[in-house]
Amino acid sequence: MTLAAAGALALAAALDRTLSEPPSSLHPVAWLGRVVAALDDRLPDSRSVGVALAVVAPVAFAALLAAPVIAVGSVFPASAVPTAATAGVVLFACSSRRMLLSVAGDVIDLADGDLEAARRELRALAGRDAADLSAAHVRSAAVESAAENLADGLIAPLLGFVVGAVLASYAGLPPAVVLAAAAGAAAWVKGVNTLDSMLGYRDRRAGWAPARLDDAVMWLPARATALLILAVGWGAASTDPTASLGRARSAALAPDSPNSGWPMGSLAAVLDVRLAKPDAYTLLAERALPTTPEARRGVRIVSRAGWLGVGVAGVSLAL
Repeated sequence: MTLAAAGALALAAALDRTLSEPPSSLHPVAWLGRVVAALDDRLPDSRSVGVALAVVAPVAFAALLAAPVIAVGSVFPASAVPTAATAGVVLFACSSRRMLLSVAGDVIDLADGDLEAARRELRALAGRDAADLSAAHVRSAAVESAAENLADGLIAPLLGFVVGAVLASYAGLPPAVVLAAAAGAAAWVKGVNTLDSMLGYRDRRAGWAPARLDDAVMWLPARATALLILAVGWGAASTDPTASLGRARSAALAPDSPNSGWPMGSLAAVLDVRLAKPDAYTLLAERALPTTPEARRGVRIVSRAGWLGVGVAGVSLAL
C-alpha cells in the first residue's frame, strides 16, 4: 500500500505544480486558522490553554482530514485509486511549494524597482517589520523565508506522510487505513506548524507549548531540508562540499530557533552570501547581502531542493 501512497504523493506534487494552492474558502489550513483565532479570542492567555490547544488542535485537524480518506476507502474497497487520490488531495492541502516560491520571487523582482511594494509583499513570507528594510535586506528576507518555508511548508508534511504510511503499512493495517494514517500524519504536522505560527510568540503564555512542540516536530525536517539544499547547490557553490557543510552548520547556530537556522544556513553557504534579520541574527557576517541575481538563484535552488525532497519521499514509499 505504500505504492498507492507514492501515487498520492505524485498527485499532490502535480496539484501544487498546476494549481499552487486551494482556494482560501476551501483551504483546510485556513479553516484551522479561523478556529484557532476564534478560540484565542475567547480563552485566557495561559500556559494550560496553550498545552490544551497543542494537544487537541493538531489531532482534531488530523482526524478531520483523515476521515475523507477512510470514507472513500469504505465506498471503494476494491480499488486503491480513489482512496489514494483523496489522500493526495489532503497532502496537497497540507503542503506548499509553488506559491511560497512565487511570492519570494516577486519580492526579489520588486526590491530594486518598487521597494515599498516589495516590503508589502514580504509580509506574506516573513513575520518581521519591513518598513525600514533596505532593498538588500528585503532580498535577504525573501531568501531566508524561501529556505525556511521549504522546511515548514513542504518537507515536514512530506516526512509526516511518509512516516505515517510506512508505520501503518508495517503494522499490517488495511489499505485505506494506511493512506488515512499518511494523510493524517501530514495534517497533524501542518496543524502543529499552524498553531506555532499563530501562538508561538515569546510574549504569549499560551504560546509556550505550541512553540516547544513545533521545535520537536521540526528538528528532523529542518536538517533534512538543509541537506537537500546542500545537495542541490553543491555544484554551484564556490567552495567544496565539506567547506559548505561546515559553514552551513556554523551559520545554523546564529538564530535563536533550534531549527530555522539549518535551511537558511545551508542556503547562505551555497550562495556564499550574508543573510540577516536586523537586531536578531546574522548568518555569514563576513559576506555581502545577496544581490538580485544571487537571490534569484537562491529561490531556484530552493525550488530544486523541494523537487528533490518529493523524489526522495516518493522513492521511499515505492521501495
